[in-house]
Amino acid sequence: MNLKKYFIRALHRLQKGPGYTYKELLVWYCDNTNTHGPKRIIKEGPKKKLIWFFLTLLFASLVFWQWGILINTYLSYNVTSSLSIGFKTMKFPAVTVCNANPFKYSEVKHLLKELDRLIEVALERILQPAPGNSSENASPPLDLELWHQIPLVLIDEHDKDNPVIVDIFERNQTALGNQTAGGNQTAAGNQTAAPPAQANTTSEEKKYKLAVKLCSHQGSDNCTYRNFTSAAQAVTEWYILQSTSILSKVPLQERIRMGYQAEDMILACLYGAEPCNYKNFTQIYHPDHGNCYIFNWGMDEEALNSSNPGAEFGLKLILDISQQDYIPYLSSAAGARLMLHQQKSFPFLKDQGIYAMAGTETSIGVLVDELERMGYPYSDCTMNGSDVPVKNLYSQYNTSYSIQACLRSCFQNHMIEICGCGHYMFPLPEGVNYCNNEDNPGWAYCYSSLRSSIRHRQICIDSCKETCNDTQYKMTISMADWPSEASEDWIFHILSYERDMSTNVTLDRNGIIKLNIYFQEYNYRTISESAATTIVWLLSSLGGQFGFWMGGSVLCLIEFGEIIIDALWITVINMISWCKGLKQKRVQARYPDAPPTVSELVEAHTNLGFQHEDTDALPRDEVLPPEPGTPPPNYDSLRVQPLDVLGPDSDAE
Repeated sequence: MNLKKYFIRALHRLQKGPGYTYKELLVWYCDNTNTHGPKRIIKEGPKKKLIWFFLTLLFASLVFWQWGILINTYLSYNVTSSLSIGFKTMKFPAVTVCNANPFKYSEVKHLLKELDRLIEVALERILQPAPGNSSENASPPLDLELWHQIPLVLIDEHDKDNPVIVDIFERNQTALGNQTAGGNQTAAGNQTAAPPAQANTTSEEKKYKLAVKLCSHQGSDNCTYRNFTSAAQAVTEWYILQSTSILSKVPLQERIRMGYQAEDMILACLYGAEPCNYKNFTQIYHPDHGNCYIFNWGMDEEALNSSNPGAEFGLKLILDISQQDYIPYLSSAAGARLMLHQQKSFPFLKDQGIYAMAGTETSIGVLVDELERMGYPYSDCTMNGSDVPVKNLYSQYNTSYSIQACLRSCFQNHMIEICGCGHYMFPLPEGVNYCNNEDNPGWAYCYSSLRSSIRHRQICIDSCKETCNDTQYKMTISMADWPSEASEDWIFHILSYERDMSTNVTLDRNGIIKLNIYFQEYNYRTISESAATTIVWLLSSLGGQFGFWMGGSVLCLIEFGEIIIDALWITVINMISWCKGLKQKRVQARYPDAPPTVSELVEAHTNLGFQHEDTDALPRDEVLPPEPGTPPPNYDSLRVQPLDVLGPDSDAE
């Protein structure tokens, strides 16, 4: 009870100045605030009071509007980019070199023998040889089971409304409309069937397109056709799909053995003034290019620094790509594939690599750009990939996170989830096998559908993040013929002797590449992000708007906060008063009549006595007996007890 009284007195003391009503509080605030406008409202006449009220309301609205814009701008977390140029001794980049051809044809020929025979006969049919010139009859029977798993078909578009599908190894033709409607193409042809008559058209009347037919499983009606404008593109794509299925069943160590070895590929190496050889390179297996070799990767040793800019202080390599041992239908480009990247990062040569042409000396001048992005909430970048929901399958190489690794890992995870197997071009998690035609007949159809799916692609893009810090290497490339005609004899003799210990020339211009990789200059550029809006900017902007429109300051905001607190105290007091009034009303509802006075009690007692005498005067037979169960009246209860009925402050005392 004492605490309640103390609380009420404290409320009264706090409210002693402004008053006990909202009106009194508002008038007190307008009269005492340092903000321009409210004082004029209460001190001016009726007309000016209205004008100043309108102006104050207008400018207060403008202030809040501007504040909303400023706060929204701050919460958008925009950044500004700044460019700075520095000069320092820099680490030489990691250099990855691969052969454009992943395997030696002499090593994989026994695996691709049937596939090569199929594509050779198919090309003869596509090119329509003259009768009697075909080599089909002299060849052993073809393995058409391999063909029917992923066939090549011709689409006859003479009638665009009803195109016809012609299988190269079949007699029958199927309308494309029927095929999409659920019709199934018959597989009843043999390898000696003649080319379709419709294929005999001149180049001016060409209406055929070559397509790869992909079905969910062999003999299924659920098929799709990948059309190509050139037969060369179609043959390459078909051969890649078929060879992927074959090579996916070969163990990794066997694939490494079938690739180009470092001692055969790297003929000479020089870094600055120090000689090097193939032992200074780290070997990794890359599905697209077979054996690749990385110089200065920084996995086992410290990264090398470049002592000076210029070609004399860079890396010089002479490579032999052995073009004569290329797989004819798998690699249509000849040369070396190389890439410059950071230490301990995985090289994604298919996306970021460049080609070096055989028979040339390629000089690559390097400039360095360092990117520094701001993290959350300014951008959705990651420092090391630990906050990315995609499992990085390239972590088995002990490499750092990159968005390319994340996107490929995401695609492989979707491939495993939807198709039930992994694609040969990407790493595998434990317990999963690569796709092949025997164990997964519809893998190519599933892979093609997944690769063209925008929804799955967007899921991976949304899940993966850029790295906050990145180093990019800008390259300036120049080429010249190497060796020259005047010097090629002695150069090829020396290189052949050093590699094969042979006095005969075993190298030629079609397989030799010379590379010069160096820093153009030691100036490096740093592109860094900084916050476009800071908390200091926000506070100064808010204060500037408030001071410009209403002549206010931070103290005016404190005054406004004070009136809000006072209004809350008034609300609390009113709530307490309302609760007390509600309590009194409940008591009055329980006792609706006022307590009786002394005179009323005496009169009631006298009337009760008279009624008793009148009852005794009646004859006995007229006296009404009490009802059964009624207790006898207690007359002592009617005695007057003034001390118990009246309060202690009554006048009766």
